Amino acid sequence: MKPLQVVFPSRADPESPIIDLDLHLPLLCFRPEKVLQILTCILTEQRMVFFSSDWALLTLMAECFVAYVHPLQWQHTFVPILSGQMLDFVMAPTSFLMGCHLDHFEEVRKEADGLVLIDIDLGSVTCSKSSDEDVDIPDVPLLLAQAFIQRVQSLQLHPDLHLAHLSASTDLNEGRARRRAWQQALNCKIQHITLQLLVGIFREVKNHLNYEHRVFNSEEFLKTRAAGDQQFYKQVLDTYMFHSFLKARLNGRMDAFARMDLDTQSEEDRIDRMLISPRRPTVEKMASRKASPLNIAHRRMVVSMPNLQDISLPELPPRNSSLRIMDTSSCKSSSPVLKVTPKSTYTFKIPEIHFPLVSQCVQAYFTDLVTLLSKAMALLGPGDSLLLARYFYLRGLIHLMQGQLLNALLDFQSLYKTDIRIFPADLVKGMVDSMSASERAQAERTPELRRLITEVFDKQGEAPKVDDAVKNFELPKKHMQLNDFVKRVQESGIVKDTTIIHRLFDALTVGHEKQIDPETFRDFYTCWKETEAEAQEVSLPALLVDHLDRNECVYKLSSSVKTNRGVGKIAMTQKRLFLLPEGRPSYVEIATFRNIEEVKSTTVAFLLLKIPTLKIKTVAKKEVFEANLKSECDLWHLMVKEMWAGKKLADDHKDPQYVQQALTNVLLMDAVVGTLQSSGAIYAASKLAYFDKMKNELPMAVPKTTSETLKHKINPSAGETAPQAIEVLLYTPGRLDPAEKVEDAHPKLWCALNEGKVVVFDASSWTIHQHCFKVGSSKVNCMVMAEHSQVWVGSEDSVIYIINVHSMSCNKQLTDHRSAVTGLAVPSGKKPSAVYSCSLDGTVLAWNVSTLRVISRFQLQHGDLMSISLHNDRVFCCTARSILVVTLQGFVRQELRIQPSEEPSASFLAIQLLPEEQQLWVACTGVSELYIWSLKDLGQPPQKTHLQDCTEVTCMIRVKRQIWVGGRGLSQGKTRGKIYVMDVEKVTLEKELVAHSDTVRTLCSAEDRYVLSGAGGEEGKIAIWKVE
Repeated sequence: MKPLQVVFPSRADPESPIIDLDLHLPLLCFRPEKVLQILTCILTEQRMVFFSSDWALLTLMAECFVAYVHPLQWQHTFVPILSGQMLDFVMAPTSFLMGCHLDHFEEVRKEADGLVLIDIDLGSVTCSKSSDEDVDIPDVPLLLAQAFIQRVQSLQLHPDLHLAHLSASTDLNEGRARRRAWQQALNCKIQHITLQLLVGIFREVKNHLNYEHRVFNSEEFLKTRAAGDQQFYKQVLDTYMFHSFLKARLNGRMDAFARMDLDTQSEEDRIDRMLISPRRPTVEKMASRKASPLNIAHRRMVVSMPNLQDISLPELPPRNSSLRIMDTSSCKSSSPVLKVTPKSTYTFKIPEIHFPLVSQCVQAYFTDLVTLLSKAMALLGPGDSLLLARYFYLRGLIHLMQGQLLNALLDFQSLYKTDIRIFPADLVKGMVDSMSASERAQAERTPELRRLITEVFDKQGEAPKVDDAVKNFELPKKHMQLNDFVKRVQESGIVKDTTIIHRLFDALTVGHEKQIDPETFRDFYTCWKETEAEAQEVSLPALLVDHLDRNECVYKLSSSVKTNRGVGKIAMTQKRLFLLPEGRPSYVEIATFRNIEEVKSTTVAFLLLKIPTLKIKTVAKKEVFEANLKSECDLWHLMVKEMWAGKKLADDHKDPQYVQQALTNVLLMDAVVGTLQSSGAIYAASKLAYFDKMKNELPMAVPKTTSETLKHKINPSAGETAPQAIEVLLYTPGRLDPAEKVEDAHPKLWCALNEGKVVVFDASSWTIHQHCFKVGSSKVNCMVMAEHSQVWVGSEDSVIYIINVHSMSCNKQLTDHRSAVTGLAVPSGKKPSAVYSCSLDGTVLAWNVSTLRVISRFQLQHGDLMSISLHNDRVFCCTARSILVVTLQGFVRQELRIQPSEEPSASFLAIQLLPEEQQLWVACTGVSELYIWSLKDLGQPPQKTHLQDCTEVTCMIRVKRQIWVGGRGLSQGKTRGKIYVMDVEKVTLEKELVAHSDTVRTLCSAEDRYVLSGAGGEEGKIAIWKVE
């Protein structure tokens, strides 16, 4: 028995099939155009039959084409070889992929209708008799087809030509190794090219998905496709394969498609994901559509982030074609293909079997194999956890074959911690069930194994989740109460925010019973879509395109009206108003929303008529702009005031989300007026003028100190139905690591939301890097970075989750704690080799970062352990009752308490150590004082400092020579989230910042240059503050 070779799947996509095929063979047999045609047949689920005079080619070709569409999967009958006696199978009415000998080609062509016949020998694709009308093979979108053909043509498909520059080898094994390496590299390039094709075809599907209600709006998606591509997409959207693809997107599967989609998105796309607003084409998009001879498809793009005073955004890269494919201009050369890095292959040689297969020999062989595996594991470095997990799997299987169930269970327990993706839960459950009573008792005595057994059986006992089908969006047929209306609007993709939909419901039901009839909803939906379509057709003069920002979009266009600056149409973007004069390709700037001083709706006498007129006065111009808008005047008055108020709030609070929300309100007003078309329509639309009412009714000025210190705000809940509380923030500095792509080496901001959701921002531009992934389903309590490559996350469910910052995946879990993990700490130093964790029950564990094993532990006598800090080989433990100073071995050296006479109900919340100042700062719940102990003499009573107008302290961090304290307090008579900045030398208040409308839940420092604060669920935003 020759040595076996075990191939481990790549890190990027562990679900990828292990390919041991020559994937270039179809490219030798078929021209690229025919390959595209066959791929189209697979994507549209045709009835296909491969033919060849060589039986071996049938299976090879079928398997290669199925591999080309990964991660999509062929869902139907797959029989690559049919014998002559089984030819009647091709009469089956359902989709299939079959193959038979070329001798039967004419027989099949004449007898069966509606088949796609693929002749491998001739490289042809034809249809069976009388089926020219039945079988319609649509064309792949043109730009994608051209890019695919260019990339395929750039491949070197002949190994002799590729290896010609190498010296001749007389070693047969060396020649085989060269050929194998060439084939692996070529397979990788081909898979990359076909995946690029799939991503180009389906990239924009996600823009029309509603994740909350599992709805796909196929009608709206098809409207965004070019006329020539409609037939292709109509057929693809009606397949089981596409339906499974939708399920995977809605389930958030991070497969090869999702990773390439994420890796190839532009900076503009990253910004788009942060600012969920009505889709409109940007000015840049309009210009590219005009200039391009291939004006193939109309796109509706999401608006980009507006520039706010001192916030400068990075220049967006030039957009590609409307299909958002990779740059095809460079595809004529081989560079786009040759840059693909082949997947790493690890080989472990199993020793040869050269003995009789008797029990003793087999057991000795297993023992030798375990020894070899253990040696290989010992040679692995700290960063080889992927390979280590596979070795644990193999060694566990060998121990199982030996009947050593406890050793096998220990290996699988190590595998569970190292890479949970390949953990064989069913196998482990079967092992435990087969254990004898003594073996089970022995396993239960080991805490780690007891926890593993509990995890496995608890998960087995859970009710299986229903795989919800993907629904297609349909207009309602019944009357809707509020809750059903909210669901329907969210499904339509118009608005997701529940609060805004509630205001829309009030607007549409003014003066009526509080329910929406199907006709009203249909009229509203039609008005919204008609306005959206009108924005696609706006033609802007070249002078205006050059004047406007690249990311501006035209959201509303008036009818032709008379103004004091000529006759024309008034256009509104997210930043300004301008006039498009009739009869000449020019424009007149009316006002930017930032510079508006006054907006009035009045009447102007003309003969015996009084014409409704809109007047806009700006700061920079003396002349007042007047427009005789007639019946549109009241609506434009409402819209301009709402945008003006939204822009003012955005500037005051350094939060571009206000502009986006104002835009949504304005377009909803327009749709409401178009829907109701009654005398009360304007009053109904005014229900949506939220920011204008806020400006008039609740004028709350932002304090000067707050305005000067605040840099920007970002919203990690963008696109959600409601704001989510920011539980924990962690900033990780950027570093150029060989394992990372350049764009991934940027600094990152990790934001933990509720229910274990984590959003990652690129901290160099404050755009979303990774939209959302899950670490359990419980509240996150703490996060810390270890060794530049791992982020450790402590959860309320007692588990520590470890995120790999290179792959952005969470495949490791530490389950040694028995209650909520409340704190994580790393020793000071450039590269900490240990991480300390604590849990609510008073357990403190020290972990080896490389091996993920506990190297020491101790248990405090009392529970309620809130956090830990490390200093001078001491662990400072913050419990609800006291602060304990403990050695690394767990011996309590000192206990700090507050005298009950001072604060009888106070309990400790957080601590901050300042070694240079020899200070220990402590915050308590329920009090507005901070306590400062001297590290020189902890026995002395603490110094107290009072926080003015503070009602609650929630968090505290050290930044330079300052302590930033987050919490809640009074400002202008209202309770707001506040930050107090304390001078550590003088122990005095430097600044008081009104940070959020809700409590400040968490604080973190970004290299002592910025401080980031996260708000509670009422606001759910992150504020960025500059440090002085």
